[in-house]
Amino acid sequence: MVTNDDGVDSPGLMALAAALRSVGSVTVLAPDHNWSAAGHNKTMHKPLRVASVRLADGTPALASSGTPSDCVALAVLGVVEAPIDLVVSGINVGANLGQDITYSGTVAGAIEATISGLPALAVSLNSYDPTADFGPAARVAAAITAALPGAGMAPGVLLNVNVPALPAGELAGTCWTKLGRRVYRDRLLRREDPLGRPYYWIGGDPPGGEPDPDTDIWAVEHGMVSITPIALDMTAHDCLEAVQPWQELLPERVAAALRSAR
Repeated sequence: MVTNDDGVDSPGLMALAAALRSVGSVTVLAPDHNWSAAGHNKTMHKPLRVASVRLADGTPALASSGTPSDCVALAVLGVVEAPIDLVVSGINVGANLGQDITYSGTVAGAIEATISGLPALAVSLNSYDPTADFGPAARVAAAITAALPGAGMAPGVLLNVNVPALPAGELAGTCWTKLGRRVYRDRLLRREDPLGRPYYWIGGDPPGGEPDPDTDIWAVEHGMVSITPIALDMTAHDCLEAVQPWQELLPERVAAALRSAR
């Protein structure tokens, strides 16, 4: 199954679906409008609608009024009748590096699949140009998808793939990476409506990052396809031993606080 967060009309999604047909049967269920930076947003307060549409190349698809994670949930829960073996989310317009994964609707689609017990990957192109060539990234995604069934991926792990916006012949290979550290350049823009009431935009220049070796940011900056395994278990395991003094101190302090509140 293919989904994304740029909307069902995105050229990145069309290129991805076309490339994946060389791997297996493809079903597209994607949002009917752009949900960029939606994060893992699940619709609980209103009904969801699904309509049959066609991509620009004539491929039949399904479009939902919901978020990327809604699309995956709808598919897994029965809107898509055929069995789903794997979910690929993308190709996103713009990279999803470092902390971007906490904002990304594209990554959220892959996370929802992983929660449902399915193998999944999120694929992004390091370009904010919707007319960019998504072909090389689509072929990379197809190659990774074909290899996944025999890769023995651990449960609760998805792959976050970022592809430089370069011709196929200029890509410098693939690199297994860890998450880097994004540097955001957000600015608060204050405006006024015709009645003089203030409103705000959160804007700014595209994010940068610290290109430390072995990170996704470093790999993409050096022309390499970054493949980062992302675990759903976000426990800071390294900190559990460091908090030993807290483990001894907190129970009595908590008990004392509760006694004083009576």
